[in-house]
Amino acid sequence: MRRYLLLLLIVLLVALQYRFWFGNGGVLRLLQLNGQVETQQEENQRLQERNQELEPEVNNLKHGREAIEERARSELGMVRSDETFYQVIEPQAAPE
Repeated sequence: MRRYLLLLLIVLLVALQYRFWFGNGGVLRLLQLNGQVETQQEENQRLQERNQELEPEVNNLKHGREAIEERARSELGMVRSDETFYQVIEPQAAPE
């Protein structure tokens, strides 16, 4: 009788240990989730720093006419109505 009871207790211990280590919500799953949380926090930090770098430019574009004008000139090649646009074309070097 004692032998069966001891065997039963060992089987229960193994079953509980299996669930503790490998079951849903077990230690291995917890370690995996902690790794994912750490990775996501690093990504969030990187994006937060990028947002902080872009914030002055966004504010300047929202509130500053000069920044909008500069962008229009450099990226779109626009000129004001009271300006004259001149395009200088450099002569190509003659082939040797």
